[in-house]
Amino acid sequence: MQSKKKPNVSKDKKIQPDFKPTTKTMVRILRTIEESGEEAKTALSINTHLNYSRLARHILWLEEKGLVESKIDKSKIKVALTKKGKAFISTFSDA
Repeated sequence: MQSKKKPNVSKDKKIQPDFKPTTKTMVRILRTIEESGEEAKTALSINTHLNYSRLARHILWLEEKGLVESKIDKSKIKVALTKKGKAFISTFSDA
């Protein structure tokens, strides 16, 4: 039986070296994924009220930190929280 390798969706993508996401935007993205579950980038862009290119930069940064992972599912790129991402977002209260 041959094992299938999962394609690394962001392996060729690089974020700008000086890119620093705001905590507010990071939390908004992570909370939306936490509440909605694994979600396509386009839907995530709509649900977080971020334009797609801004969201994509944040997703790349979050992937580099190990907080989210992107997967290809039926020709869509879906983003999900990792175990580390779930632990991180749980530290933020709703207050």
